[in-house]
Amino acid sequence: MLSRRDAVDTAAGILPKYRAELERLDRIDRYLRNEHDGPYMPRAASTEYKLLAKRARTNLLPLVVNGVAQALYVEGYRRSDGAAPAGAWQWWQTNGLDARQSAIHRAALAYGTAYVTVTSGVDDLGAQMPVIRGVSPRRMLAVYQDETADDWPVFALRVDPQQAGTDRRLMLRLYDDTAVHFLSVDTSGDRPEYIDTRTHDIGLCPVVRFADVPDLEGRAPGEVEPLIEVQDRINQTVFDLLVAQTFSSFKIRTVSGMAPQLDEHGQPRPLPVDARRFLMAKDPDTKFGQLDETDLRPLLASADAAMRHMAVISQTPPQDLLGELANLSAEALTAARDGQTRKRIEREHVFGEAWEQTLRLAAYVAGDTTGARDRAAQVAWRDVEARSLAQVADALGKIAQMLAVPVEALWSRIPGVTATDIEQWRQMRATEQAADPMRRLADQVERQAAPPP
Repeated sequence: MLSRRDAVDTAAGILPKYRAELERLDRIDRYLRNEHDGPYMPRAASTEYKLLAKRARTNLLPLVVNGVAQALYVEGYRRSDGAAPAGAWQWWQTNGLDARQSAIHRAALAYGTAYVTVTSGVDDLGAQMPVIRGVSPRRMLAVYQDETADDWPVFALRVDPQQAGTDRRLMLRLYDDTAVHFLSVDTSGDRPEYIDTRTHDIGLCPVVRFADVPDLEGRAPGEVEPLIEVQDRINQTVFDLLVAQTFSSFKIRTVSGMAPQLDEHGQPRPLPVDARRFLMAKDPDTKFGQLDETDLRPLLASADAAMRHMAVISQTPPQDLLGELANLSAEALTAARDGQTRKRIEREHVFGEAWEQTLRLAAYVAGDTTGARDRAAQVAWRDVEARSLAQVADALGKIAQMLAVPVEALWSRIPGVTATDIEQWRQMRATEQAADPMRRLADQVERQAAPPP
């Protein structure tokens, strides 16, 4: 266990790295919340220009994140033998991760990294249980000895802003392999103050990292950061479109060689031009003209092109960003979503390993050493492909009949079926078989006819 001085020194060493990473993550967060900088404007821009610049922000980055996050749902955790749901699945349900998993996936997709902590706690009835909670990367930084090879960090620092009156401080929690150290530091300070220590005796730092497809250098930029420049280009194009639409999207009539009539304030009166009047002038040198409107089609095409660039770079179906959906067949729609499907499958593999690591740690905290050592257990992801139930039932029925696959092995392939549903079906089938006399007789005959071992 770290001593008080070592805990303070370790937190003081991690804090500058956290603040440097927070600056990058805050920029991503501003784009996610549509609070980023608007398009370029002249320095002496009028109030009308500033209003158009504010309206020009067309933020498509949340759609890119939503397109993948809305297809990532864990709905089961199977033991390596596949006989029943793994024991750690109860801790998934107890912690309400059916709902909380979405926030963790979105943070990992948007920022590139998210964290999950597993600590010992109590449920509503006072019984001991592992507590699984997601943590934003804007609140935590994990430090690894080898970031690309190690499963568990050496230290993890959680930072929570706290304000008491006019005093603003940062409450720190430093996780190591034996304890959680509580510290405090001023928002601009570098030397934390020690508060308390609580041991957990897990033997490793109880923090799991969810990284959005990291490379061998340990980099995981996420979905938003690589698209920021494309998003700025879209905002600038939409701003130019709004300026042209506001100031030059209509015909302008001109007149020269005629003195204007003035009102009581000495200002020129506008010419009374409508469908019932002609423009006439006494002076024969007066000339009337017209300025044509600006063609908005090139600007509209430029905005569409920028959105298509974002769709290609992010592997998002173009219809999700452009809102265009023609009369396409089911095969054509599937082909249009092929890039996003491959992207989703890749995230399922990466996030699946992180969830399996989390549930094994939860089993260990709960005292289930068998579940903690079952490294072959796997999470099951919900099938979100757009297929009718009749098509799925027909395909599964043919597989069972033509390939002699047991029907129990195909239950998990039914869309929307959870691990809890499958376990209930197994119990119902076992009850029906036990109550069927013909089935019991057949089982007895089969046992008697079996050759001796």
